[in-house]
Amino acid sequence: MKASYIKFGLSLYISIVFVQSLFFKFSGAPETVYIFGTIGEWAGIYWFAEYGAYIVGTVELIASLLLLTGSRILGALAAFGTMAGAVFFHLFTPLGIHMPEFDGAGNIVGNDGGLLFINACAILVASIVIIAMELSDKQKL
Repeated sequence: MKASYIKFGLSLYISIVFVQSLFFKFSGAPETVYIFGTIGEWAGIYWFAEYGAYIVGTVELIASLLLLTGSRILGALAAFGTMAGAVFFHLFTPLGIHMPEFDGAGNIVGNDGGLLFINACAILVASIVIIAMELSDKQKL
């Protein structure tokens, strides 16, 4: 399989996950309020609870655009940085690995079984692969 197809496939995967999560980040969904509120409280950065989702969502949107428009290494670096932060916060803060699931009224009805954390890890690995492949391509020139 050609390396360009692998890089495109990984870039598309990252972009799809990032773009589909924008609705949650930009709409104040209960999941987003929980995640960024927990991190903001833990860090003592209380404005992060209110604005962190907008900042992270904007970075993810920019990363997606870069990944799909040819500035792949910059997009992968942005994805790597964002997901390295996500993995850190899942592992080393009260956030934890299992995120609560909410019903339409904002009540916790279960947990995601670690799906959000697994996606963060998968995107982290995908971004590392893209960065490595891009750097390898540049050395061949």
